[in-house]
Amino acid sequence: MAKYGLIGKKLEHSFSIEYFRNKFRKEERRDTYENIELESEEELKRFIDKNAANYKGFNVTSPYKEAIIPLLDRLDNEAKEIGAVNTVKVSSTNKLIGYNTDHYGFALSLSDSMPIKEKTALILGTGGASKSVAYVLETLGFDYKFVSRNGVGDVLRYEDITTPIMASHYLIINSTPLGTYPDVLTCPSLPYQSITKDHFLFDLVYNPSETEFLKRGFVNGAKVCNGLSMLEHQAKKAWSIWQ
Repeated sequence: MAKYGLIGKKLEHSFSIEYFRNKFRKEERRDTYENIELESEEELKRFIDKNAANYKGFNVTSPYKEAIIPLLDRLDNEAKEIGAVNTVKVSSTNKLIGYNTDHYGFALSLSDSMPIKEKTALILGTGGASKSVAYVLETLGFDYKFVSRNGVGDVLRYEDITTPIMASHYLIINSTPLGTYPDVLTCPSLPYQSITKDHFLFDLVYNPSETEFLKRGFVNGAKVCNGLSMLEHQAKKAWSIWQ
């Protein structure tokens, strides 16, 4: 019997535990999967030092996809290039190896919705998940811009997003936790009235299935997609790494 888990801060919204427990039940496995809620980076370090060796692997979610990197023994090349880790494998010698399967899940989900009118995108948020999104968009030849509350350098602020900017960026990805259960009425601050049928809104949030961000895009004719298929694709990839 092997132990697996999900490391994060607030995990009541996550479907990962349900996904893996259903998998184990269907396959009649005695493995376990649990939520590991940690309140700070100090708690994360204590968990890694004292408990990580008891697991065969774990997933990592917000806000620890970057903070966990210095605590690992080794990084997969893609995780190193992206600069974020969402999957950790515990080796037979208790070495912790970091991987990124978010980019794999996002790439497969996005491919199901191509083509987009032009390869131009806005990535909302600058956290660990946004780095995986940017990695995929760069690979696919997109011209993209980051957007955050505190724009620095090339990063746009939300108040900088005008109708002309919306009109020239057809893919808009929400990589922030805004809109996640239970705060379902929140969404990124955008001029949603500028969205058209040529836009595609992709939300990495999957709980609820239709976020406020997606609702506002849909009523203006945009194509929309939530993050559930991305979660499932990355979870399958994580499982293959652990095995």
